[in-house]
Amino acid sequence: MRGYPYQRCKSQQEYPNKMDRISKLPLGIIETILCFLPIQEAARTSILSREWRYLWTKIPNLVFIEKNFQVSTDRTDGAELSLYNKPSKRRKMSKKSKFIDAIYQVLLIHEGPIHEFTLDMQVDDSGVEIDHILLHLSKKKTLKMLNLDIIGDGYEGYVLPISLFSLHQLTELYLNDCALFHERPFTEFSCLTTLYLNGLSTYDTTLLRLLSSCPVLKRLMLYCDGGTISDSRRTTIVDLFKCVPMIEFLSVRFFIVTCFVPERLSKVLPTALVDLKYLCMDHFCFSHKYGLPFLALLIRSFPNLEKFKLVMYEDYWLDEDEMGAYTLEDYSDIMLENLNEFHILNYRDAEDELDFVKFIGQVTCT
Repeated sequence: MRGYPYQRCKSQQEYPNKMDRISKLPLGIIETILCFLPIQEAARTSILSREWRYLWTKIPNLVFIEKNFQVSTDRTDGAELSLYNKPSKRRKMSKKSKFIDAIYQVLLIHEGPIHEFTLDMQVDDSGVEIDHILLHLSKKKTLKMLNLDIIGDGYEGYVLPISLFSLHQLTELYLNDCALFHERPFTEFSCLTTLYLNGLSTYDTTLLRLLSSCPVLKRLMLYCDGGTISDSRRTTIVDLFKCVPMIEFLSVRFFIVTCFVPERLSKVLPTALVDLKYLCMDHFCFSHKYGLPFLALLIRSFPNLEKFKLVMYEDYWLDEDEMGAYTLEDYSDIMLENLNEFHILNYRDAEDELDFVKFIGQVTCT
C-alpha cells in the first residue's frame, strides 16, 4: 500500500510574515499580561521561546495564594504521587512546604523591582517563613503595595515582625487576621496613603501608634472590634481620630467604639476632619446605646461629607444593658449640606431605619 507522502513542516524562516505577534509587543505590555496570570502560569511562559525565558522573572507584581497553588507531579515517584492522591495532614504539610519553597525560589531569581506583593496562606506555628519573606522585601526598598491575608492556628493570628516597618516606600498596606503587639515606637510610613485592617489583634495604644506613623494617610478601612483589640481604658475615640487628620475615605466597623472608653464619647471631635468625603459604617445597630451617639459624633465632625453608607446589623444579640434610648430628636443640630449620596444596606424596613432615612432627607440641603 502506498502511504501518504511525507510533508516537511516548514520553518518560520519560510513564512516570514507569520511572526509571533505577542513577542513583538512592547515589554511594558508583556509585563502587564504576565501580571494578570497566576505566578505558576507566568513561570510556564519561559518555555515559549528564548525571548520569553526570563520575562516572567521581571514582573513587578507578585501574587501567592496557597489555595490556588498546584503541586507538580511531573517528577514525583510513585510513593510521593500516592501521597497526593489521598487527603491527609502529611499531604497538607508537604504542599505547604512546596508553596513556601516556590515563593523563596521566585524571590531569589526575580530581577528588577517588586512593586506589589500579595500573600494569602495559613500558618501553623510561628510564621518564621513569612518573617523571612518580609525581610527580603524590605531589602528591595521598592515595594509600594503589601497585602497579607494570614490565617493562623492560634487565637491571635500571625504576629507581624518589626521588619514590616522597614518598608518605608509603601503607599498601600492591607492586613487581614494578623497580630501586632510591638511596644516600641514605629518607623514612620511616610508614603502610606491607604491602610486596610481586618481582624487585627492588637492593643488600642498600639493601634494609635500605628495610625500616628502614617502622616499622609487618606484612606482607612478599620474592621476591628472588641474581639481583637485589647482595651487599656486609657484611650478614647477622639484619640483615634487625632491620628488621622488628613483622612478622606473612612470605612469603619461600629464596634470599634467599644474599644475606646465609650462612656466618654463626646458630641463632636475637637478638630473637624474637613477632608473626609466618604463614610461607611459597617455592622451598625440603632438599638445599641452607643449607636446613634457614635454616628452623630462622626457626622458632626465631617462637615464636607459627600457619600454616606450604612450597613445594618441584627440587634437580637444585644443584652438589656446594651440597649439605648436615644431618639433622632436629640440630633436636630446635625446638617449634611454637602451630602449627595446615601445608601443603607441590609435594610429591614424597621421603624428606626425608616425614621433615619427620613431624617437624612430633612438634614440634607438639596
